[in-house]
Amino acid sequence: MKKNYFLAATALVLSLFIYMFYRTEKTVVNEMAIALFSPETFSAWKSSIVSHLPLHEHIIYSLPEGLWVFSITLTSKPFFVPIAEHNIKLLYLPLIFSLGLELLQLLHISNGRFDGWDIGVSLLFWLIAAYGLPQKVATLHILRPFSIHSAACIVNYGLVWLAHVWRN
Repeated sequence: MKKNYFLAATALVLSLFIYMFYRTEKTVVNEMAIALFSPETFSAWKSSIVSHLPLHEHIIYSLPEGLWVFSITLTSKPFFVPIAEHNIKLLYLPLIFSLGLELLQLLHISNGRFDGWDIGVSLLFWLIAAYGLPQKVATLHILRPFSIHSAACIVNYGLVWLAHVWRN
């Protein structure tokens, strides 16, 4: 389980790096960085990194979503939430969230643009996290008992919010 959490954290850090230095400055995380360091400092860092490490468009725009789907899937894997008389496995929530976001973008209900590559990359990373990496713990209620693993899972969902674009 520790290995999965290390992989999840690594995926989030890589995704954060791409969002901060290659994506729009209107994301929550970039607005926080600009407020913390100043627009000039942030812009200088961003220019330096982009000029020294150019990335392909698919890496910039599709990989981060795949990485956060991977990360959230790994941390969600052992948990369920009870709804009515059923225990719903959180394993499926990252995929539903990712596909739902793309659908909202396709219908122009959400900021961003629909991209088939995002769907493919998200599905691939979800499959790797869901079925390619072993889980050696029983399925657990997300809140009972509340644990460090529950907290990591919930925080992981919250971190995805940092990639949100407030306005176009």
